[in-house]
Amino acid sequence: MSNFHEVFIQILILLAISISVIAVSKLAKKPYSIALVIVGLILGVTNIPIIEEAEHFITQSDVFQIIVISLFLPILLGDATLKLPFTHLKEERGPVIALALGGTLISFLLIGLGSHYLLSIPLVMAFTFASLMSATDPISVISIFKSLGVPKRLVTIIEGESLLNDGVAVVLFQISTLYLITYLEMGWKGLGLGLLLFMKFSLGGVLVGSILGFVFSQLLTFYDDYPIEIAFSIILFFGSYFIAEHFHVSGVIAVVVSGLIFGNYGAKIGMSETTKTNINSFWEVITLIANSLIFLMIGLEIKNIDLTGQWKAITLSIIIVLISRTIALYISLGFIKNFPEKYKMILNWGGLKGSLSIALALSLPHSFSGRETILALTFSVVLFSLLFQGLTISSLINKLGVNQATKSAK
Repeated sequence: MSNFHEVFIQILILLAISISVIAVSKLAKKPYSIALVIVGLILGVTNIPIIEEAEHFITQSDVFQIIVISLFLPILLGDATLKLPFTHLKEERGPVIALALGGTLISFLLIGLGSHYLLSIPLVMAFTFASLMSATDPISVISIFKSLGVPKRLVTIIEGESLLNDGVAVVLFQISTLYLITYLEMGWKGLGLGLLLFMKFSLGGVLVGSILGFVFSQLLTFYDDYPIEIAFSIILFFGSYFIAEHFHVSGVIAVVVSGLIFGNYGAKIGMSETTKTNINSFWEVITLIANSLIFLMIGLEIKNIDLTGQWKAITLSIIIVLISRTIALYISLGFIKNFPEKYKMILNWGGLKGSLSIALALSLPHSFSGRETILALTFSVVLFSLLFQGLTISSLINKLGVNQATKSAK
């Protein structure tokens, strides 16, 4: 018990450090996620006795995975969907669906094949890595984009893409790690079974999220009491995730769908203005705390990643991911008429990777062949994405003048 007490105190110290970094970043008007990763890296490569036990505790693969996937992911997805107007999403449904489905699948195939042939790694490893890299991470990209003053349309597209393709990527990860070889050996029949499993994971998540989102929206009509309505939202987000996972369908998609229904339909039929203000304030605080620890944890995770002797593979993997994202984005948006080229450039460079990719990679069992290689490649691409792309995206936006674009830009 005393050991847990010490670890808890050290985690509070890490939280205080991360909140301090956010406070300084906000004063400097810089994306705090990048600053947290840098501070985490510094803490990860130095030895500070006062937080050593906490660092060791939260960078264990099981702990990192549980904290990010089971605790923080429902929070961040729920908060994002709660505040995303369905009318905005409906207006941009064309590019959102094109990127979240077409773009993700094309990127998955290109990264998988590119990794297999250029990095000379087995197919299962290649497509497992591809599933981790084929989607933008909402935890990373939303927090950065919102701080850069980009137009509402672009924010909606990047939010919609990252929320939806996050669920797609998790489904692809499950298929790649568990069923890929079996389906490949079955030929066309295997392809059909793979598509059927994909539909089961995805539509099952939609069904669970829809039912729970509707039920909890109806509950709101019986109350005008924001504390209990906030409690309903907590139960909804975590309940959607864990119930969906219990039935072996996508918990991520379930949270997204339930959050969209609750934040739009539920707010319309059962939330007073006081409730809306308080529920949004509550989730903003919880999300800030979650984000502060997540990005710090990404930097701290360097303690457990062995990058020695893999620099050639790391460089190639970054190039493969960047090229695949570009090809997938331009192909998928090629069917959207009059879509601004400037938007394509920013969406392409803004396709950041983040903690979900690392958490999924860490969830691979130790018996999984090539686990350490996948961890090294994933960690390296995520760091490059957050630090290099994240630090240069604001310059690209300013250079293109997109932060001053008008609503008429279609």
